Amino acid sequence: MAEPSTAFEPTDDDALTRAVAEARAQVAAGQTIPLRDVADWLDSWGTADERPAPSWK
Repeated sequence: MAEPSTAFEPTDDDALTRAVAEARAQVAAGQTIPLRDVADWLDSWGTADERPAPSWK
């Protein structure tokens, strides 16, 4: 019996290649979110001051 695939084992190489190319294009265009912004957002989860998701700068 074959092992089930997981989110950590891509089964569609073409989709993975497209996703990586899109991510690289976004980085090249400056469409990134600073790690500190993401960390602050995640730290706010479950608190009374939960923040909206950050957007790219």
